[in-house]
Amino acid sequence: MDTRSYKTQSANPQTVEKKWLVVDLEGKVLGRAASQIAMLLRGKHKPYYTPHVDCGDNVIVINADKVRLTGNKWAQKTYIRHTGYPGGQRVRTASELMTKFPTRMVEKAVKGMLPKNKLGRHLFGNLRVYAGAEHPHEAQEPEVFELS
Repeated sequence: MDTRSYKTQSANPQTVEKKWLVVDLEGKVLGRAASQIAMLLRGKHKPYYTPHVDCGDNVIVINADKVRLTGNKWAQKTYIRHTGYPGGQRVRTASELMTKFPTRMVEKAVKGMLPKNKLGRHLFGNLRVYAGAEHPHEAQEPEVFELS
């Protein structure tokens, strides 16, 4: 009997098969969608998932401006940034952020669910977010992924 069949396979960048996936966020709840997108970027849906390797797929998110928030989060949820100067803290509500930067809310939600290290920053580069239904990645022949 072949004893190698019982050994755990560890993926490396040469053996990983990366695909392109399109996720449509029209009418989806932001947090639930972001957690599934983070899972796709991380590669946890694949049988050969390895925590320290980029096993995930490239994800294209469309219709980011049609995402939903539950409750009264459009008025109450705040996004804080700092200019770097004393007294430079700036606060925006979710509705203000959506009108000015429609893709940034999805990007921030997904980035917060990725690891806070070099791998997480690399994985975030595999995410492309677009406000409308069009994207310029048709040459990669992306597959449509339905969020559950």
